[in-house]
Amino acid sequence: MKNLKYLNHYPKDIISQIQKLIDDKKLDKYLLNKYKTSHEYKNDKALYSYAMDFKNSYLKKSLPLSKVIYDGKINVINDALGLHTIISRVQGGKLKSKNEIRIGTLFKNVPEEFLRMIVVHELAHLKEKEHDKAFYSLCCFMEPNYHQFEFDLRVYLTYMDLYGKLY
Repeated sequence: MKNLKYLNHYPKDIISQIQKLIDDKKLDKYLLNKYKTSHEYKNDKALYSYAMDFKNSYLKKSLPLSKVIYDGKINVINDALGLHTIISRVQGGKLKSKNEIRIGTLFKNVPEEFLRMIVVHELAHLKEKEHDKAFYSLCCFMEPNYHQFEFDLRVYLTYMDLYGKLY
């Protein structure tokens, strides 16, 4: 069970089920049965449009979003999958701030459900800064299957650690 670092906070019976799939060499079948193919949002322009569709549907009154991009440095530097940042710049005599979302390049080639989960997660930070009950309620409002997609993404990350990419 040492290879299950992404699943550490889940109940032991769930971890045991995933370990059995690994032992039986069926983890790929579990994932491919639920998530057949990778999404189509491969570049920053498509990602921005995808994220803005969610923002405009669920967070109309939130702060504006100036940039949504794939970032290859995120996983290495921040040990994260995505980041919501506020960039402050001096323009003339005023301080301007811009909201940006950066998504790890890992998400260029995953099922759309995993991309949706991370986009929803980062968009939720526009309204809720902390990972608390209000934050996860907002995530579930935007994506009712948020927790299942997060779990399956963690299973996929485990798969990648063991065998490499699947999609």
